[in-house]
This record gives sequence, structure tokens and C-alpha cells, in this order.
Amino acid sequence: MKKIALLLVVLIGLSSCSEKESNLVVNGEIKGLKKGTLYLQKIEDTSLVNVDSVKVTGDPKFSMEAYIESPQIMYLFLDKVDNNQFDDRIDFFADEGQVTINTQLEKFETGAEIIGSVNQEKLMEYRKMISRFNDQNLDLIKESFEAEKMQDDDKLMEIDTKYDRLLRRKYLYTVNFAINNKDHEIAPYLALSEVFDANIKYLDTIYTSLAPKVKKSKYGKELKDFLKERRKQEKLEAKVEKQSQE
Repeated sequence: MKKIALLLVVLIGLSSCSEKESNLVVNGEIKGLKKGTLYLQKIEDTSLVNVDSVKVTGDPKFSMEAYIESPQIMYLFLDKVDNNQFDDRIDFFADEGQVTINTQLEKFETGAEIIGSVNQEKLMEYRKMISRFNDQNLDLIKESFEAEKMQDDDKLMEIDTKYDRLLRRKYLYTVNFAINNKDHEIAPYLALSEVFDANIKYLDTIYTSLAPKVKKSKYGKELKDFLKERRKQEKLEAKVEKQSQE
């Protein structure tokens, strides 16, 4: 019995040592929320997993904790009692320390105010500019719709040219933004999420410019692996193309 008891003590000790202490606190307030469950989520092996949760029963304030090995995008998901999952997930760039998210029930996602790391500030700065590109894109879609109704082929060609220029500007802005923020993890994140299909030379330029600590981060490592796969794929495509011409 003494041996069994000693073994249990050792196992409990090992288990507690293997659990890493939280280094991220996410708190805030959701005005108007009376009842529901909040989940703190992250992407793990391409799947969205819950890392912490809290039930809200009257008090709209909340606090959750997690351990992250590297700065990364995380999500605050609200499971309301009405089961309506539209506009119920907020994404943010998490880093060690504290993130404060204040919002309201009716505009849970669109009305969110997030105070956190430098990466989060950079993400908001980037999205503010990208929203302008998106607005211009919507204008072109509207013009294209009108030109189709009028069967104006010349106008459609002109719009296609404008769209190509807008897309190039958006890509170049993203690449330059990443390079200018090479000391932060948002740089490889944008390369992977926004311009992954860009010319490989741009992606390689982003990766080469990264600070050493960023190269060792979650997204830095993922960008390195992605570039490796892109090079292999392009070599294979070039080989197939050469064989088809022989």
C-alpha cells in the first residue's frame, strides 16, 4: 500500500510539473450579455480547439487564461442561448501578458475594442488600410455589374485592368507592411494568410528580412516550411512543363 501511495504522489507531481503556467490573460466586458458561454480558442493542427471557457450568468465581465508558446491569432467565441452563431467570433493577436476585449452583445464582432500587444496594434493598422482596398474592390464589382447589364465590353475590359492594378497594389502593400514590421510576428502571419499565393520571391524577401526571434516563432517556422514546399512544387511544375515541350 505504501508503494502504491508513493507512486500516486510521484504521478501527481509529474502531472503538475508538465502543466505549464498560464502566460496569457484575456478579460473584458460584453455589454448586454445576460447568459451564454465564452470560449477562448486557437488553431491547433488545422483544427479550432477550446483552451478555456467561462459561463456568463448576469455579470457581463469575464476573464480567461491560457499558455501560448509563441504569439499567435486566437479567438473569443460566444455561444449564446439563442444558438445564433453569426457575428459571434472575435479574432485577435495574442501575446504573453494581458488582452482586454470590450464589446456589446448586438455587435459582438464588429463593435469590439481590443487592447493588447504590439502585434494586435499592427493587425488593426493593417486591416484599416486593407478595408480601403476592399471598398475600392466593391466599387469595381458594382461598376462591372452595371457594365454587364449595358453589355459594354470596353468598360468591362477597363474594369478588369483596374482590378488587376488594385490587386497588385494590395499585395505590394502587404509585402511592404510585413517587411517594415520584420521585428514582429505579424510579418510572417500576413505572408501566410494574405499573400501566400504571391510570387515566391516576395515571400522569400519577407522571410529573409525577419528578425531571428521572429524566424523562431510559430508563424516564422510555418513560413519557412511553406517556402520549402512552394519551391518543391515550382520545381516539379517546371520539370513537367519541360517534359511536355520535348
